[in-house]
Parts: sequence; C-alpha cells; structure tokens
Amino acid sequence: MSNHKQNKVFDSSIFRTAIKQSFIKLSPRTTFRNPVMFTVWIGTLIMMAVCVWIAAGEAAQGSLAYNIIVTVVLFLTLLFANFAEAVAEARGKAQADSLRKTREETPAKWIQAVGEVFVDEIKTVPSSQLKKGDVFLCEPADVIPMDGEIIQGLATIDESAITGESAPVIREAGGDKSSVTGGTKVLSGRIKVRVTTKPGESFLDKMIALVEGASRQKTPNEIALTILLASFTLVFIIVCVTLKPFADYANTPITVAAFISLFVCLIPTTIGGLLSAIGIAGMDRALRANVITKSGKAVETAGDLDTLLLDKTGTITIGNRKATHFHLVQGVSKEAFIKAAVLSSFGDETPEGKSIIELGGINPLSYQAVNPHFIQFNAETRCSGIDFESTRIRKGAADAIRNIVEKSGHRFPAEADAYVKQIAENGGTPLVVSENGKVSGVIELQDIIKPGIQERFDRLRRMGVKTVMVTGDNPLTAKYIAQKAGVDDFIAEAKPEDKMNYIRTEQQSGKLVAMMGDGTNDAPALAQADVGVAMNSGTQAAKEAGNMVDLDNDPTKLIEIVEIGKQLLMTRGTLTTFSIANDVAKYFAIVPALFIASLPSLRGMNIMRLHSPESAILSAVIFNAIIIPLLIPLALKGVAYKPIGASALLRLNLLIYGLGGILVPFIGIKLIDLVISTWF
Repeated sequence: MSNHKQNKVFDSSIFRTAIKQSFIKLSPRTTFRNPVMFTVWIGTLIMMAVCVWIAAGEAAQGSLAYNIIVTVVLFLTLLFANFAEAVAEARGKAQADSLRKTREETPAKWIQAVGEVFVDEIKTVPSSQLKKGDVFLCEPADVIPMDGEIIQGLATIDESAITGESAPVIREAGGDKSSVTGGTKVLSGRIKVRVTTKPGESFLDKMIALVEGASRQKTPNEIALTILLASFTLVFIIVCVTLKPFADYANTPITVAAFISLFVCLIPTTIGGLLSAIGIAGMDRALRANVITKSGKAVETAGDLDTLLLDKTGTITIGNRKATHFHLVQGVSKEAFIKAAVLSSFGDETPEGKSIIELGGINPLSYQAVNPHFIQFNAETRCSGIDFESTRIRKGAADAIRNIVEKSGHRFPAEADAYVKQIAENGGTPLVVSENGKVSGVIELQDIIKPGIQERFDRLRRMGVKTVMVTGDNPLTAKYIAQKAGVDDFIAEAKPEDKMNYIRTEQQSGKLVAMMGDGTNDAPALAQADVGVAMNSGTQAAKEAGNMVDLDNDPTKLIEIVEIGKQLLMTRGTLTTFSIANDVAKYFAIVPALFIASLPSLRGMNIMRLHSPESAILSAVIFNAIIIPLLIPLALKGVAYKPIGASALLRLNLLIYGLGGILVPFIGIKLIDLVISTWF
C-alpha cells in the first residue's frame, strides 16, 4: 500500500503540525469564516479585558483567579476547535507530501516532431519541459514523466505509487485502457505517449491540491448548516442580552464571565468546531478507498443518490463468458460435436474460446488436423472457425451460421432454434457450430454473475438507491441477468445516447443519478450524471468529464462511494444533533446557578446538585471545551453506517446521539464539579 493510505488519526508528526496550526488559525481572518467560533473568539477577548480591569481594581466582577480560569477555558475552546480542523488538514498534507515524492522531476525521452510526423530522433529532457501535445517514449524501467494517452504500443505498468496496489496493469493504444499517469513505472513493453495535460495540471498535481484542501470549497449542505448555526448564535446573543434586565429586576448581579459562559455554552460550539473537520475527513475517506474526488460536493451528493447506473460486464458479471453446456442436434454424436466445437476454438485466443476447449476436455492437437487454416472472428461475419483438408467448421452467432447453412443448401434445424431461444432467455449467449454447412449443435456461454453481488444490491436497496444495469445484450438476456442479479431496472442494447436519456429522465423527476465509465463515449453521460466516476485506466475525456476518479478501476466501487457519502451526511447530522442536545444539560447547569442566590425557589432546577454558582459555570464551560477534542476521532473516522431505511436511521440516531447528547453533559458536568468544588 502507498503511504497516502497509512496516516493514523493522531500520528506524532500530524499531531505536532496540528498543534502549530491551531495557534495560526487564531488569526481573525481565519476565525471569521466560522461564525460560531468567531463569537467565542470575541468573548475571549472581552474576558481578557475584564481580567485586566479586575487586576487594576476597576471592576467588581468576582475574583481574578476565577475570571482568569474562565478566560483560559474559552481560549482552549478556540484551540480545540482549530485543532479538529488542523488534524484533518494535516492528514491531507501528509498524503500530499507522499504524492509529491512520486511527482519528482523525471527525465523524459522526447520524440521530435516535424509537423505532424514524428522522427526517430529522441532527446532526453526534464519532465517539466514537456508541453501538451508532445510525444515521449517509455521503455522497461522508465518512470512515465507526464499524464498522457498511448498512441503506439502496449505495456505492463506498475501503478502502486498512485493506487497502492502492487499488481501491474496492462495499457495499450487504441482502446479505453490507453491512459497513463505521470509517476507510474513501465515494467515491460515499449510505448509512445502523447502528453494530454499542461505543466502543473497533471493528475498528480490536481490530486495533491485536493488532499491538501487547497481547492476544497464548502458544499451547499455545509453552507446551509453554517447559516443555521449562525442563526442559533444570533438567537442566543439576543437571549443573553435580554437576560440582563431580568437580572436587574430580580436584584441579581450577574458578572460578565457568567454572561459570556452562558452564551458560549448555549451556542452550538461542538458542531461549530467540528464542521470543517467532518467535510475534510469525508474526502479523506474517499481517498483511502482510492477514489479521488474533485469536490466535497461530489461526496455529499453520493450520499443522497437515488439512482445508480452500472455496466453489466465486469460489474455485475465477471466479464469473461464461459462455456457451460453443449447442446446436440439430432443425428450428431456427442464425440463428433465436441470435436467440432474444440477444433472451431483451436485458433480462438479469447477467454470464451479457451473455456470451450476446457469444457470439451480434449487437447485440439490430439485431432491432428493437417495444414489447418484458422478463421478469425470479425464484426462482419460474426463467426470464426477452422479449415483443414476437406473440412470446414464454423462457430458463431445464430443468424451468421444460419446464412452459411442455407447457402450450403441445408436446413437450419428447429431444435437448434429452440436451443438458441432457451439459452438467450436464461441470460446466456448461444454459439451455433456447423461442419461443412450442417449444424452440429449449440454451445451455451454464460457470463457468470459475481458472487455476493445480490447482497450488495440488497444493501443499496435498503439505502433507498435504485440500481440500473446497462448492457449491450438483447432484452431477453438483459432481463434474465437483471432478475438473477437483483437489479431494479435495465437498459438493453444500450448506446451512449440511451444512457444520457435515462439520466436526464431521472433528473427531470427530481432524482440524483450516478454512473461509472471509462471510455470517450461515456464522457457525455459522466458529465450529465450528478456523480460521475471515471476509471483511472480510462480515457482522458472520461476522467475530465467525471467528478470522481477510481484509482483501482473497480466497477463496483460506486457502491462503496455511496456508503462513504451517506456516512459523511450521517456524521454531520448526528454530531449536530449531539451538539444541540448538549445545550439542554448546560442550560440546567448555568441558569439556576445565576439566580439561585436571589431566588431560592429555583433550587429545584439545580437537579445536578452542583456545589456553587461559580463551580457550576466553570464545570459547564470546561465540559463545553473538552467535548470537542473527545469527538475529533469520531468526526474523522465517521459514524458507523448501517443500510437501513431513512426513517429508521433517523430514529436510531435521535435515540443514540440525541438522548446521549442530553445525558452525557449531565454526567460530565457533575464529575467536573466534584473535582473543582474543592477550590471553592
């Protein structure tokens, strides 16, 4: 695994960096961006001024020691809130440092071009000098200097520096697996690559900027919650200001320290201090799943998805179809059909061809075909086969073999038609075999459904996400696979515009849609989808169109991305619930303490039996400060997500974090009061 996956929550280097940043973030320009903590910052300055007045003997605001303690605790509250955000950012910077080592200056074998023609002259230049459109050569043991598209050749490439996975991958020109990333290493093969990015805009450069948080913008939900918290803060400013006339009416002197302590404890400082850390940690969890997100909004949107488009091949099914059964027509012996099937696959290097030989259980060399001539499959004939001596064997699609049979003057057997229809209805692919113009039988190919995929779709269904299978298969086969895999809907014989139309239709009905793709033809749909996940091995067009890039090239990663998004939203929601519920306990700690001396009837509200007004206020303020660092691990790790219905999830979170947010402060404040009561 690469280093960017190994950072712990409180690694010593991250811890030191975060402490330093906690003080730097005390700058008013930084603090002003968080309205809740900015008011705490102002309250701390006021308390500093009060301490100076008391020390100068110009203010009767209680003892100097008491006011200094309140000031220090408020200052620590600010530091703890800054520390939460700084830890999340420091983890990103540590990941960026490890990525920077990958992006070090590397020599590039630049191929000179004369107009549009590339000459054989090769010049070694620093990778920083390569421009978009330049072509370079890579040979075994070379580090790829810049992002690009392979225009010639095939190579196995070690991408562990980027993905953390040690298994090499194959990249080649002319397909959807032609994209290469700067910093990866060629293990074998010789490739010519055209640069597709400008200096400073490579995939690694963008990745470093993202994990550092340099390009992280607040998401719409985050902005909305910030406005809500600011509104709460404004409400409690009014509450605390209007409390002064009531106190004067009741002949109850209330100190500045008490007013500010009440205000700081009632505003949602807990979620205010953790809000940025939660957002940064969401992108960090996506990165640890080897998914690069171009914005925090993409992660959040994934948590609200309604519809998920998935390719059949490689996602729902294993991808390599296997021969599972031989169907004989009347008058043909089993041995004769197996011989025809095996020989027809003799020159077939595809996984399907190899699986036919494997199912036959006979080495084609044992038939000793004299001077064989192999017929390769092509899109026009839609069949392949072998010619030797006076024997012509063909294997292919039913309509292609039907044409061969009828041109030879023979009849296409009705039972072969029945087999073809039966196999298609069962989700398989029928291959008809003919020998010298006569049908021998039908081979059944099945695209095996991945183990456990049904459970994953059930999990998505419980999340409220509709799954849609996209396939080029005929409707009969598509329907069978969809039913067997447990998807909710399917698009058969799909073309690029079909994906686009489906996405638009879903979006017009108010739904959020995600899809994954790797080819240039997927780019429009990736751009249209609310969450577009492009494969790292895919084309540059696909990676630019999507708002996420999957480094592992795992088509099922969308399912994990949905869970990461839901976990982010749930973490923010539960900690907001916990923070607001905290206020109830702090209210019962401070308000009775303010009036208990002048209004003895309020003693009944002192349900925690706190020692004195001073100890009650200090206990509440101290608890308010220390709860922030105690919740940092939860904010960074995220609340455990369970795939249950939204209403059930809401009830569970209200029970755990709502009730817990009320009870925990009661216990915590009482314990702190027992400790500090010896001072008064």
